[in-house]
Amino acid sequence: MKKYRVRVDEDLCIGAASCVTVAPDVFALNDENKAVVLDDTAEDQAETYERWLELEDDAYENLLLSAQSCPTLAIFIYNEEGEQLFPEM
Repeated sequence: MKKYRVRVDEDLCIGAASCVTVAPDVFALNDENKAVVLDDTAEDQAETYERWLELEDDAYENLLLSAQSCPTLAIFIYNEEGEQLFPEM
């Protein structure tokens, strides 16, 4: 498993929920209709716009698809070294 930092830019998020549709185990909408990052392994399930996730390759591919589905590119994915994997710079 590899670690990835997932961040939702709340200013860019328009609540389209495409990320929730593609990866409901990773994303949900909060009361403000903004995407938040879930982590079922975390003790603290507070709504947050950023989390570290440990994912298998197939789960990462699904995460990437959900980020790509965002119409405003509000989801950012970084590897353990801090390199931005998506959106590509």
